[in-house]
Amino acid sequence: MLIVDDSRLQRRIAGGLLRRWGYRVREAGSGAEALELCDEALPDLVLSDWMMPGMSGPEFCTAFRRLAGARYGYFILLTAKSDKEEVAAGLDAGADDFLTKPVNGGELRARISAGERILRMQREMVEKNRLVTETLDQLQQLYDAIDRDLIEARKLQQSLIAERYRDFGAAQVSLLLQSAGHVGGDLVGMFQVSDEVIGIYALDVSGHGISSALMTARLAGYLSASVPEQNVALYRRDDGRFAMRPPQDTLAALNSMCLEDMETEHYFTICLAEVDLGSGRLRLAQAGHPHPVIQRRSGACELLGQGGLPVGLIPGACYDGIEARLGPGDRLMIHSDGVVECADPAGRQLGDAGLQRILGDLNQTRGQACLESVIWKLADHAGGDRFEDDVSAVLLEFRGGYFQG
Repeated sequence: MLIVDDSRLQRRIAGGLLRRWGYRVREAGSGAEALELCDEALPDLVLSDWMMPGMSGPEFCTAFRRLAGARYGYFILLTAKSDKEEVAAGLDAGADDFLTKPVNGGELRARISAGERILRMQREMVEKNRLVTETLDQLQQLYDAIDRDLIEARKLQQSLIAERYRDFGAAQVSLLLQSAGHVGGDLVGMFQVSDEVIGIYALDVSGHGISSALMTARLAGYLSASVPEQNVALYRRDDGRFAMRPPQDTLAALNSMCLEDMETEHYFTICLAEVDLGSGRLRLAQAGHPHPVIQRRSGACELLGQGGLPVGLIPGACYDGIEARLGPGDRLMIHSDGVVECADPAGRQLGDAGLQRILGDLNQTRGQACLESVIWKLADHAGGDRFEDDVSAVLLEFRGGYFQG
C-alpha cells in the first residue's frame, strides 16, 4: 500500500490505520517521490491526496498508470472537492475511487476492501486470459502439426493415382481427383488387363476426411494396376494370363469383403467398367454411383445404369451388369456425385442435365483439358472454386480401330 500526501500528519494517521489492519505501507510526500518508489516496486493499492505541491494527485495518477502498464493497481484519491466536474477529471486521470476529507476509518476500510476485491478479480481474469492464450497457442501448434500431416496425407492420396493420363492406342483415359478438403473419400483409376482390354473405375467412400481417405487407400490395393494378383477384378486363366471378371461379380465380392473383413462402418459407391479396345464393347456395373454418361461423336449424351445398392450396406447384395458399345469418336465419363450435386449459390444442383450441357459445350475439348474445363464450369456454377464435396471423374475417349493398326 502506498500513501501519497504532502502532510506528514495525514500520512501518519492513514498509515497507522492501514498497518493496524495488516497492510505493508510505504509513504511519499510528493508525486515525484511516489514515482521513485513505484519504480522500485509497484504497489497494489494507492491512497493519494489530490492537492499537493509540484504534482497533483490526478497528475500522479496519470503517471502511475503509464508506469504500471499491464499490471493494475487500485487508485483512491483523497479530496475535499465534491464538484462533479472535479470528480470527472479525477476519473479521467485514471482514479478508481474517491474519499472525502476528513477520512472516516470505517469508510476507508470499506473502500480498500472493495479495491482488493476488484484487484483479485482482475488478477484472476489476467491469469485466465494467460491460460486461454497458452491453450490457444498449444492448440495452434497442434492444428499446425495436424495440418502438416494432412498435407502429407493429401500427397499420399494423390499418389494413389500413378498416372492421370494414358494413351492405350484405341482409347485415351484421363483422370480427375479434387478433394473438398486436404483428403477425401473419392478415388479413380485404370488398369490394363491385356492388350485388348482395360478396366476403369470411380468410387466414393461415405463421409469425408481421414477415415474415408484410409478406406480409399485400402480399396486402391484391391483394384491395383501394378499388382494384378491383388486386383479383385481380375482372375488368372488356365493359360496364365489375366482376364477381367464380370464387373457385377467384382462388386458383389467387394460387398462381401467390406462387410466381413474390413470391420468398418463406411460404405462406398462405385462404377466399374471393362472396355474392349478392339470392338468398343463396354461392360460395367453400378453400385449407388451416379449414372455414367456416354457422349456420342455427334455430341448427344446417354445415361447408363439404374443406380444399384452401395457396397458395404446389405449382405448378399446383387448388382446388374450393363452393356453398351462405343464407336470411334465416342467417349464415356464416370463421375462422382460431387459433379452432379454441385449447387449454385441458390442451392440448385447441377444435375445430370447440367452435366450434359457442359459436355455439349466441351464436345471438341479432349483429355485433361476437358476435365479441367469441367472444373472451371463447376466453379462458375457454384460461384467459387471451393466445392462442398469431392469431385472426381474418369474420361475414356474411344478412337476405335485397335486391330487396324
